[in-house]
Amino acid sequence: MRILVVEDEKLMADAIAEWLRREALAVDVTYDGETALERLGVNDYDVVVLDRDIPVVHGDEVCTAVIESGARTRILMLTAAGTLRDRVEGLGLGADDYLPKPFAFAELSARVHALVRRARPVAPPVLRRAGLRLDPARREVHRDGRPIALGNREFAVLAELLRADGAVVSAEQLLERAWDEHIDPFTNIVRVTVMKLRRKLGDPPVVRTLPGAGYYIP
Repeated sequence: MRILVVEDEKLMADAIAEWLRREALAVDVTYDGETALERLGVNDYDVVVLDRDIPVVHGDEVCTAVIESGARTRILMLTAAGTLRDRVEGLGLGADDYLPKPFAFAELSARVHALVRRARPVAPPVLRRAGLRLDPARREVHRDGRPIALGNREFAVLAELLRADGAVVSAEQLLERAWDEHIDPFTNIVRVTVMKLRRKLGDPPVVRTLPGAGYYIP
């Protein structure tokens, strides 16, 4: 799940990104509207956390561009102006949700997760396959009833493989969905993460490799 945070207050933007990354979300950050539009033209985001009053290109224009593109990206608009009129205007532009500042990070996180669920095809709240049980809300993984502790990226990779419902997921797709833009596209981090995931899940191995194609859970 990939998120774009667009906020011109650098400390605030970085704090939001860090909070969301702790929840195994891949997060990119920009500090102005022009850069945001560039990123949106290149990457497929599930949710944009968009400050309305940003420099270069106003947040309203960024919101309108996303809507007109026809992308499935959901928009959570932030603003320091929290009047009813401001909220109505923001939603009228096509934003999916609206959160006035100041806000609690826990609430922002809950709203982002709700929008992620709306952005993606409907999936069961708890993912199950091959004796595995992954609960995204509780951040819990079990195999045959045994609890398994996973790191953030291992959890994100396993969630993507389970959502694929037996289909093969390429290393490139996992990089796109489980890491942010700062990751080296030529890295072997996907292979290393899958190796760690297999070790933690135990025997018999449940994550399979299709040479030259990617990974799947049969």
